[in-house]
Amino acid sequence: MPGKFEVYKDKAGEYRFRLKAANGQNILSSEGYSGKASCLNGVESVKKNSQNPDRFAKKTTPSGKFRFNVTSSNGQVVGTSQSYSSNSGCNNGMKSVAACAPGARPGARLDDQT
Repeated sequence: MPGKFEVYKDKAGEYRFRLKAANGQNILSSEGYSGKASCLNGVESVKKNSQNPDRFAKKTTPSGKFRFNVTSSNGQVVGTSQSYSSNSGCNNGMKSVAACAPGARPGARLDDQT
């Protein structure tokens, strides 16, 4: 079930992406990139690395919630999930990213200035 990557420019002028599931829910977001091409490389990295379970790094937040990162082969974080109240919810989020990312197409938000 493919999702969609939403590429946009934030208020600080950096490019970011969000992976949205088929139902429109945000399931992964990126850090800021200085250029749009670098952001699109991040999208491609998520598509590729989300297919390798070893590229998911699950963490517990100080407040006891769960979240995960998708990392590249060099260990760099390329996407971060929302916080989940349960471990099983976090696991389902990882499965959703793995299912949605490969077929997701990058798109731009309507307010993207580029």
